[in-house]
Amino acid sequence: MQISVFIVPIFLILLLLHAKRKKVNAYVSFVEGAKSSIDLSKDIFPFLIAIFVAVNLFRESGLISCLSNFLSPVLKLFGIPHEICELILIRPFSGSASLAILENIFSQFGADSYVSRCASTIMGSSETVFYIATIYFSQTKAKRLLYAIPVALLCTFVGAVISCLVCKIM
Repeated sequence: MQISVFIVPIFLILLLLHAKRKKVNAYVSFVEGAKSSIDLSKDIFPFLIAIFVAVNLFRESGLISCLSNFLSPVLKLFGIPHEICELILIRPFSGSASLAILENIFSQFGADSYVSRCASTIMGSSETVFYIATIYFSQTKAKRLLYAIPVALLCTFVGAVISCLVCKIM
């Protein structure tokens, strides 16, 4: 018997016990949260559509390939293989598009190759910066993204460099 089978039930029991200790009606809180999620979905829908359209235009126009070819010599200086440049460029925008690129990398180079390991590590150590920023900033009063997005993109790039370095060492 694996312990992982019991993680979710144990978590739910602990959550209910914590709610009882804090004298919070867990069911009412759950229903209120579910109601607010419908409003959240309505509020962020236009932002999500804008991101999806931009990502599809980026990929279908061939701009991603041109940009990848242009940036690959610079990224190679940081130890990032040319084959994953498209992944690094699309990852901050879309998780599903970057997953499709990862699948292409696997089928082209094999799952155990250096390029595939780098791509997998980058996928696991990065996030869809613009998607997360869209959801977060659409629900807060903070509208100045002057530092948030550039810092997140820098961290994503540093994560990609370190991912490739770790894969090269191992």
